[in-house]
Parts: sequence; structure tokens; C-alpha cells
Amino acid sequence: MQVINGVLYHAVGASGAALCYTPQKKLVGWSWQTYWLAQAFICWLVVPVVVAYLTIPHLTGVLREAPSSAMQKSFFLGMAYGIGGTAFGIAIRYVGFSLTYAIAVGISCVLGTLLPPLVHGTLGIIIKSNGAAYLFIGVAMGAIGIALCGIAGRNKEKDLEQAHENKKGFSLSKGLPLCFFAGILSALYGFSLDQGQPVADVAAQYGAGNFQGNIVYIFSNSGAFVTTMLYCLYLHVKEKTFRQYSSRGNLFVNYSMSVLTGLLWYGQFFFYGLGHVRMGNYKFTSWAIHMIMLVLLSSLTGLIIKEWKNCSAATMTLLISGLIVLVIAVLLLTYGNYLGGS
Repeated sequence: MQVINGVLYHAVGASGAALCYTPQKKLVGWSWQTYWLAQAFICWLVVPVVVAYLTIPHLTGVLREAPSSAMQKSFFLGMAYGIGGTAFGIAIRYVGFSLTYAIAVGISCVLGTLLPPLVHGTLGIIIKSNGAAYLFIGVAMGAIGIALCGIAGRNKEKDLEQAHENKKGFSLSKGLPLCFFAGILSALYGFSLDQGQPVADVAAQYGAGNFQGNIVYIFSNSGAFVTTMLYCLYLHVKEKTFRQYSSRGNLFVNYSMSVLTGLLWYGQFFFYGLGHVRMGNYKFTSWAIHMIMLVLLSSLTGLIIKEWKNCSAATMTLLISGLIVLVIAVLLLTYGNYLGGS
């Protein structure tokens, strides 16, 4: 039952991830970098500290006692993730949202799942363990399902391009390397959380219980904020957009949407942490479950709000096939985790 509860928590977190950038559509008069830095300030700097303060007993004592090496590893891996997130955003300009998702999230799903057991030297043991076959087949099917949804998304974009005769800016030669780069570096966020586990272990000793992972976000998220901030500041200088924070658009709406984005983004990993501690012997699969559910729920959200209504039958068939594969992948991962804990 613990594993099933863990998967459900991951589903809640993934729903936050699927919805976190929808508030961007309500912005008025802000450039991408203004919005991105504003929401990053919330989800990567402010909220992690506030939530850790509220959920980690004796926070200052934990920070004094926890190993500094784990904090540093989590922070620097978070910085790498921040670079990956920036590359992801740039890739979307060249190859579109769906194709970027298919490649970057697919790579992140596989690499981010396998990296912790590889580094810890436990992959060989896991392969021989009960339920392992279901786990690795589930990860593989998850990557295939993500790819199918991504290809369907690219076909959707082509359908819309034909309808509006608009193909401006598409460049596979520029976007494809960025997708691979983003996928590899984005996978390091899950590894950042893994490397920060010794800090969470100290928090658990102080009574943090299932909220122990919240302390790691202080380091992983602040690392991501540093690299993101540097890139956004570069764009502000280049495009002279600093004044937008005080003089462009509807500031109340813009700041409200930025805060909402930040809360939704952080919420995904708040529930990720609650799911992660319930995954038993195969906690490393949390990353795969999160990534798969993110794409699954994002695609379902698109269907609900009728983003696919003008697509061809072939595109819809591809999308439905991808969603079915993703559901099967989640079921396989859940059953593999259940066997591993029995």
C-alpha cells in the first residue's frame, strides 16, 4: 500500500508540473526573462526556505550537523540543472514544445533514473532483485511513450502550421543539440536530490519524517536559481528589459501569475518528496515515474482544453498510442516496486 500511496503522491506532483507554466498565457507586457526570473525567485529561492522552515524541526541544528559535502554536491548539480532548463527553453524556440519534450524529457527519464544506482554501484544488485525486470521494462516503455507523445505533438504543430501557414523559426540543426544537452543536464536534478540525501537523513533524525526531503531543495533549487539568474540578467542587459518589473503591463496580474507558477513548480517536488520516501527499496524509480506522469498529465490536459481539436486522425492515433504506453509504463513501475518491497 505504501508504494501505491507513493505513486499517487507522484501523480499529484506531476499534475503541478503539467500545469505550472499555464499562467504564463495571462502575462501582459513582460518579456520571457522577466517572467522567468520572477517565478524562479519564488520556486527556487523563497519557497524552499519557507517550506523547510515550516516542516523541518530544528532546521538550523540540522544544517549545522549535516555534511557540507552533500550540500555542495546538491547545489552544484542544481546549477547544472539550471543550465539544462535554460537550454530547454531555447530549444523550444527552434523545434517547438512537443519535440523538445520528447527528446529532453525522454533522455532525462532514462538517465536521471539510472544515474544514482550507477554511481552508487548498486545497479548490478538491483538487476538481480525481485521485480527488477518490471522496473527496467517500465522505464524503457516510459521513454517510448514520451517519444510517441512528442512526435504526436510535433505532428500537431505541423497541422497547425499548415492551417496558419506559419513555419517561422524552425531549425532542427540548432534545436536538436540543445534538446540533447537539456535532457542530459535536466537529469542531474534527480541526481542532485540523491546526492543531498545525507542532509535529509539528518533531518529525519531530528523528526522530519516524510518531509525530510524538503531540506535538500534549499541547495538543489538555489543552485538552479544562480545559473538561471545569470542568463536572465544577461538577457535583461542585452534587451534593456529591467524596467518591466516596475513599469510594464498589469503588474498585479504579472506578479500573481509568476507566484502561481513558482508555487505550482515547487509543489511538484514537495509531493515528489512525499512519494519518494514511500517507494521502498527502489526509490531511484521516483524520477522515471515523475517524468512519465508529467508527460501523461500534460498531454491529457491538452486534450481537456482542446489543444488537439484541429489535428488529423493520424496525429490523434499517435497521441492515444503514446498515452496508453505511458499508462502501462506506470503500472509496470508500480508493480515492480511492489514486488521489490514484498
